[in-house]
Formats: sequence, C-alpha cells, structure tokens
Amino acid sequence: MSLPSPIITVLAHFQPLFTAPTWKKVVILLVGTLLAQGRRTVTAALRQMGLEMDTHFSGFHQVLNRARWSPLAVSRRLLQVLVQTFVCAGGTVEIVMDETLERRWGRKISKRGHWRDSLLSSKERSVSSPGLRWVTMALVVRLPWTKRRWALPFLSVLATTPKVSEKLKRQHKTLARLAQQMVMVIRRWLPDLAIKVIGDGAYSVIELGLTCVKLHASLIAPLRLDARLFAPPPAPRPHQMGRPPVVGKRLPKLSMVLQDPHTQWETLTVNWYGGTQCTLEVTTGTALWYSTGTEPLPISWVLTRDPEGKREPKAYFSTDQGQSAGEIVEDFVKRWSLEVTYEESRAHLGVETQRQWSDVAIERSTPCLLGLYSLVVLLAHALHPDGQVPLQQAAWYPKTHATFSDVLATVRRHLWGGLTFQTSAAHPDLCLVPRSDLTRLMQAACY
Repeated sequence: MSLPSPIITVLAHFQPLFTAPTWKKVVILLVGTLLAQGRRTVTAALRQMGLEMDTHFSGFHQVLNRARWSPLAVSRRLLQVLVQTFVCAGGTVEIVMDETLERRWGRKISKRGHWRDSLLSSKERSVSSPGLRWVTMALVVRLPWTKRRWALPFLSVLATTPKVSEKLKRQHKTLARLAQQMVMVIRRWLPDLAIKVIGDGAYSVIELGLTCVKLHASLIAPLRLDARLFAPPPAPRPHQMGRPPVVGKRLPKLSMVLQDPHTQWETLTVNWYGGTQCTLEVTTGTALWYSTGTEPLPISWVLTRDPEGKREPKAYFSTDQGQSAGEIVEDFVKRWSLEVTYEESRAHLGVETQRQWSDVAIERSTPCLLGLYSLVVLLAHALHPDGQVPLQQAAWYPKTHATFSDVLATVRRHLWGGLTFQTSAAHPDLCLVPRSDLTRLMQAACY
C-alpha cells in the first residue's frame, strides 16, 4: 500500500506508540475506515482494502480488543500535533467540553445506561435512550479553508450512570468530576501554555472552577440566575478573634439584577452562532461564587438580555476576572462548534455504527472514530497547506468554503492514489484500471 508523503508525515507522529506488527494493522484499518461508507466495522475496513479473503482477519480485531497500546498516549500525541499545527506560538489553547450519547443496545455492553436523549427531548418532555455517554474534549481552531471555527476532538472518556457504577462496584464519578480529572491531564500534557476550558451548564460547578484556577486555566460556562454571589471578605480588624470570614456581604441574585430598573446596561455586538453577529444588552461584575462546604470561587459574571425580547436572558461566568463581557460571551459561543463535530462524525465517520461489545474494544473504538475527525483535518492541511481544498459544487448549492465532506473527500482521493491510471494508446479517454482497484471501487460504491 502506497500513501502520499504528506499523509505518511502526519501518521509518523503516531507510529512510535505502537509495536511494528500492530502499526501495520493500524494503518490498514485507518485507511479502510476512511474509505468505507456506512458502518465502520473492522470487516468493512478490510473489504475496502481488498483483504476480505485474508484468513488472519482476527488479528485486525485484536488491535481494538487485545493489542497493547495506550489510547491516552494517542490522545496526548494528537493534542500535541494539533497545537503545533493550528495554535500560534504563545497563543491560548481553547478547549470545549461536551457530552454525546452513542445509542447502543446489547446485554453484553456492561457500561450501557439510560441517558436523556437531547435529540428526542424537548422542554415539554424528557426522553431517555439506552447507550454510552462520552465526555469529549476538543480543540477549537480556525482553519484556512473556512471562516468558521472547528472543534477537533482529541480526548473522550466514558461516563456511567450511578446505577451502572454500583453494578460494576466502582465509585461513581459525576460529569464535573470527570472534567476535573481531564483538565488535570491536559495541564500535564501542556504545562507551559495558557488554557481556556469552555463548557455548558453541566460544568458550571464550583469545584471544577477551583481546579481550573489552581491549574492556571480559565473556565467559561453558564451561571444560574439564582447563584449565591458574595462580595470579597472585609479586611480583618486589629486583634480580631475567631475564624476570619471567607466571603463578605451577600450580593443580589442575578434574577433580581435583571428586574432592577436601576441596572445599567451596555449594548454590545458580539460574534454569534453560525458565523453571524448578535446585538445584546449586557451588565457585568465580579463576585465570589460560594456554596457551603466549598471554597469561594472568584468569577467575573455577565448577564445578557435581548433588546428585542426574542431570546431568554442568560448569565455566564469566567474564572479569569480580567476578561471583558464581550469576550466571555464570544468564548461561550465557541462551544457550539463541538455539536457540529458530533453531527459530522455521525454522518461521515460512522459513529454509532460500530459493533464491538467487549469493554476494551468499546473504550477504544468510539474515541478513535471521534479522533479520526481531527486526523482527517490534519491530513487535509498537510495535503493542502494553502487551504485550497477542492469544493463539491452544484447548481443548487454554490459553495464558497469547504465543509467536512469536502475535506474528507480530498483525503479519500489521495488515499485512492489520486485516481490516476494508465490510459489506452488507441483511445486516450479509456483508463486501464487494475482489477484489484476496480473491485475496491465497486465495493465502495455498491455496499
């Protein structure tokens, strides 16, 4: 199998993490998975590579369920390559966190639980679906072929319900606790870079904010309108007896600030979802967010409302008290790019179509498919460093910027060898396609 040199250069970053026999199988599975359509199973990858008659097919299954390699080490290397490629020297590493539900059935899947299905649920009703819930960290970057930010996954951790944790006789970890551990791991991987972590309401937790402050990272997340906010504690008096207070006077709830006619509002135009701009009225301040039993968390809060009254009022906070109100709102908006990544991964990379049932294979396959999204972007950038990715045009859909389908298509084209074949001397329009390549092309087109 011959690969273009830019692709070989990118894959070379990960080769030292595997043994030589395993690496050969990894490359075959990787290329076959990228070329496959529909389900992303091991057998589908082998068919795309023309190895459907290989009697040693079980060795490829063992890459996921038995071979000795560390998914955590692969995640670390992937993050380092992404930062080196897309983050400017001395720049801030912006990381978004979110969860996605992988709908799976089967009694042998030990960590399967019932979770709220956000796609089927609404404000009026909550629908649960069986499956696996993954907490994912992704690097938010700007790419040369589009104006929108993309979220590139590099680390995914499996979360379990309290019932499943009890069944497995393991200590249950909440989403916030998993996020704390993931942030600590990222800080070890990137000890000298500024880190900014962005999450939704599930990560609006004081303990997570304190962990980020301790690790010299920033946390941006929504803030409840009834959060308990306090002023800084007063300076101790001379010869004061007793335990010094940790917080000062209780501040009004943000819901009261919202209704107060004396609140001073500032009109700002910020970058919004979908690459658009939005005009909001904001008011901001600093406070200590405190709950009994925890240390107070210094935050900068922002309360927003829509001048036209079409959107509900929202509040956000940042543990970096030097951030302005506009920066906090725009940083939180970046979180939506990970939702796009989830949808693209399901549509083009076959997430939820894999069929592994052993614990080791499950905890490797899904993070690998999500990480494959980032690897495709790295390969496309290596193939087209100028950002001129070929676009698929149509009379009903003129494109000006590349989407993930365009990026994946250009990577596939190079994996097929550029689809350049010898032509006939008598008929220049006829291509002499080797039968093995023709069989693989028909496999990709028909199955």
